[in-house]
Amino acid sequence: MKKKILIVEPFFSGSHASWLRQYVERSAHDIELLTMDGRFWKWRMYGGAYTMADAFMALDYVPDVILTTDMMDLSTFVALIRKKLQPTTQIKVYFHENQFAYPWKESAEDVKFKRDVHYGFTNYSTAAVADQVLFNSAYNMNSFFAGLQDNLRRMPDYRHDHAVEDLRKKSIILPIGIPLKKIHASCQVPYYGKDPLILWNHRWEHDKNPKDFFDALRAIKAEGYPFKLALLGDRYHRCPKEFEAGLRDFENEIIKTGLLKGDEYASWLRASDIIPITSNHDFFGISIMEAVYAGSYPILPNRLTYPDLYKINDHPDLFYETQQELVDKLKYAIKHIHTIRKVTYNHLAQPYDWENLIQIYDDTIGN
Repeated sequence: MKKKILIVEPFFSGSHASWLRQYVERSAHDIELLTMDGRFWKWRMYGGAYTMADAFMALDYVPDVILTTDMMDLSTFVALIRKKLQPTTQIKVYFHENQFAYPWKESAEDVKFKRDVHYGFTNYSTAAVADQVLFNSAYNMNSFFAGLQDNLRRMPDYRHDHAVEDLRKKSIILPIGIPLKKIHASCQVPYYGKDPLILWNHRWEHDKNPKDFFDALRAIKAEGYPFKLALLGDRYHRCPKEFEAGLRDFENEIIKTGLLKGDEYASWLRASDIIPITSNHDFFGISIMEAVYAGSYPILPNRLTYPDLYKINDHPDLFYETQQELVDKLKYAIKHIHTIRKVTYNHLAQPYDWENLIQIYDDTIGN
């Protein structure tokens, strides 16, 4: 049955925005969007509810379902719109990430003054108010509940011991949908070199752990292993210093840099041979899934969401525990590149193409 769905997103940028646009484009439901620019994420979590509530109250649209994300202070939003809110309206929240498991810089002001826990409790109250809680991965859901339980235990009294179990009962996993089939085989591949092409296709940020990535490359280069390097992804104004050193140290290996889109991005994914992952933060990892679908050989840390998404029990050879294991697996892949190029793991990515998820989305969100 076709439903009227209002999606309220205080952080409409990057993967949040892409995910919503792609869902709206494919859904059979009648969907309206209320959004704010994807900037100043802390202020969005504090103040976005007030702006979104004002916009909702002025809207001539009565939804059957309101869907928001973890960037919303849902308890404040619902309190502000209660006079207009229909008794039958379902309210759902989608967690792209959770603040209990988000990796903070030790130098961050909120960590220094012990304010970082506040964001996790905003996520908690948001989940408590929602009729249904949707997580993009098992790791995201499990780390949320583990973090919530740990923080509640630290409280002096009234610890809400029932909270975790109550929230679990209304929580499910709804993976990110990705337009993987747009990474089509007809786009021109820009590199067919003898040397293996190693790929970085994430944000140039500290949480992606560029230090371990570049350190591993330095180790294999020092031993004479040949490779080329594509450093793709969004580069921000305050770029971690590791990238400055990486651009200098691998000047002769780098053949492509920058934020690419569309067919150009897809072509470099298809050209890449190996994608070593060092991230300290991934609740799903769209860019990795894209690269694996396109044919890159993943080398993954045994942490975060990767063991579940990439089936560690079936493919233990793809995973490493230590920095030395990462280096050894890189050397193995380069040494056996002719074999590696014949192997594909894109069957691990195929379930997350929108074609395979859109009916599940419509049934879940519209229910």
